[in-house]
Amino acid sequence: MKKIILSTLLILLISTIAIAQDFTTPNTGVTWTLDDIAAASPTTITISGSEYTLLGNLTIAENDAVVIDTDLTLLIDDAKLVTVFGTFTVNSNAVTITALDENNPYDGFRFEEFSEIDIQNATIEHGGGLRVLTETFSIDGCTLTNNVSGATTSAVIQLSRGMPQITNNTISFNENPAIGSAANSDVSAYIFNNMIEGNNQANSNRPQINLGPTLANEPLEIIQNTIIGDPALEQAGGIAIANFVGGNVNVVIDNNIIRGNRYGITMLGINDSAEITNNIIEDNNIQGDPNLGGSGINLNSSSISEDVIVSGNEIRRNLWGITLQGEATINLGDDAGNPGNNTFAENGNGGEIYALYNNTANPILAKNNCWIEDQQSTEQQVEDVIFHSVDDSNLGEVTFNPFLCGILGVADNTVENFSFYPNPVKNEINFNNVYSFGKVEIYGIQGNLIVSKTISEGQNVLPINLSSGLYFVNFSNDVQTVTKKMIVE
Repeated sequence: MKKIILSTLLILLISTIAIAQDFTTPNTGVTWTLDDIAAASPTTITISGSEYTLLGNLTIAENDAVVIDTDLTLLIDDAKLVTVFGTFTVNSNAVTITALDENNPYDGFRFEEFSEIDIQNATIEHGGGLRVLTETFSIDGCTLTNNVSGATTSAVIQLSRGMPQITNNTISFNENPAIGSAANSDVSAYIFNNMIEGNNQANSNRPQINLGPTLANEPLEIIQNTIIGDPALEQAGGIAIANFVGGNVNVVIDNNIIRGNRYGITMLGINDSAEITNNIIEDNNIQGDPNLGGSGINLNSSSISEDVIVSGNEIRRNLWGITLQGEATINLGDDAGNPGNNTFAENGNGGEIYALYNNTANPILAKNNCWIEDQQSTEQQVEDVIFHSVDDSNLGEVTFNPFLCGILGVADNTVENFSFYPNPVKNEINFNNVYSFGKVEIYGIQGNLIVSKTISEGQNVLPINLSSGLYFVNFSNDVQTVTKKMIVE
């Protein structure tokens, strides 16, 4: 009887093993659904209602396509891999791709060179990530969470070439960074409107977006994303662009929110060409060591480049505002195409404020920026938050005049033939706006904004209802500012 039982158990074990068979599509140019694969190989995919279980490795051959166009859940067994040489499309309202057992992740997806990949509205979790070797890749409206090392060990979405499209996704709390590429790959991805949070749960020294060189004639675009750090991960940065192999770096980083990481944005290497514009870069200080990180923006280059344009950013409460190392240069505002308009606030460490730290011998143009937010600053106050040749003669000079948010003496700001009257004033001031100022602001002697009005060209009358005392009146447009003292009786 014991022999019969043992024999029966052995037969059952063999049968179970036989269920988990691998399957490769026939490479005949057909388009398959999961139902088709299950019919062709019921030992590879089983079906229960809207649940499909992949028990073996699946390979989509070069001339074949697999399409998921109905709402379903695909459960993938432990360590199993989906490899695509042909076409893989997910286009439905709600598809979930997850592990059969969350404690035993599947190996993920490997999209080979020349494959065509389009994934929409899917939740991809508890797997080994997406290894993207093809140029033809798009993923939109998806959620990628709780993935681990498998098909890729570098990032949840690991890119290799071309211009992949990564749009409108949520990528959160994965073991590895959210998006990456190799140091010797040329990738100009379009990364738009993604929510990226708490990635690099392994807490390695890597950022959430970790990319290398780009195509020469097409920019890498990182636009309108939210990149939030996990306060428990003191090693995880925000965005890093690195070029150590002599390739090209052509980058647009625009209108992102980068908050709560080890650092905000860093660019390393040579041949940097970048536009860093209109970003909110705040509280990237979670490691707490200013010798190891904490910059809102850091540039570290072995060669001089004049092509890093930085404008319109709000940089607050990092350990450093902007830091420059090696031979790095930056254009923070000039008299030509860059209007400046960066705003700095409370970036500091060791009891000191460092809006800009020029740790290079290169001169830096940094005109028309607000260096101390919510304060009408003097030139000396601005000087105090910029580290450059004034502080160390071996360093390059930062030209920060003219600057915004400033109280300047009348002699420093005189516009010929411009005046207002009467002064002292009781009820109103009069002025002829021949310089097309668009705004008038009145500040108290502590730098507090009291009045802000839009004004038009020609003769203007501005009612005054203020307590007696000394005030500063600031008239401004996009290119010019004049500040006058005003006494109210």
